[in-house]
Amino acid sequence: MNTWVTGATSGLGKSLALALAAQGHNVIASARNRIGLKGLEAISGNIATVDYDICDESNIDSLTERLSAISPRLDLIILNAGSCEYLDFPEPDWSATRRMMEVNFFGTLNCLRAALPLLRESSGQRPHIVTIASQVTAAPFPRAEAYGASKAALQYFFDSLRIDLATANIDVTVVNPGFVDTPLTRKNDFDMPFLMDVNEASKRILKKIEARPRNYSFPTRLSVLLSLSKIMPAFWQKMVSPGSADQPRRGIEK
Repeated sequence: MNTWVTGATSGLGKSLALALAAQGHNVIASARNRIGLKGLEAISGNIATVDYDICDESNIDSLTERLSAISPRLDLIILNAGSCEYLDFPEPDWSATRRMMEVNFFGTLNCLRAALPLLRESSGQRPHIVTIASQVTAAPFPRAEAYGASKAALQYFFDSLRIDLATANIDVTVVNPGFVDTPLTRKNDFDMPFLMDVNEASKRILKKIEARPRNYSFPTRLSVLLSLSKIMPAFWQKMVSPGSADQPRRGIEK
């Protein structure tokens, strides 16, 4: 199977790329970090790499050509690349909102646009698009306005895309992880309930997407906890509000 993984030089993307290569996939790994990409090639002969800044909309056609030079078709893409910034009130950096949308939403769409022509060339089973969103979309958190909005936009877009691509026989799965131990989450300054090892998270994702679900949120314990925001919104707000004695968590990211 010919597979493309974005954001593949660290964290969840790296774990996914290496696990897929170990399973025998022909993996194209992409990221901005050229040194990290070279490291992946050295680890596995099943990994080829393409360096690409997902925010570079001007080179989408060039990216398609570079991908097709490695593989004329794609069977699976995992759109994982993303970032996280928080807004700190009363004087937030409002530009972070635009950056989050540029990276997490528009950057992911740039990769989708580059991959679609190659997915349509898949000659095996139905091609499959997997995008990594976040459980942050299940509940409001302080400081997470920019990050959460970018992931919510991503989730809605791909849920709608699933409908439009059904006639093309292309499946779409949206994955919503909870807290995963990665270089990105290690920057967080708050408690992260049910924090999961990155390789365990990767294992769960790869096993689950074999069934091609529309959506997959994990871990379940976190999903149950976040459901409080719908069942008891006033209690949830009090629990997570800054300064609350009961406030154990102030944000969430993949």
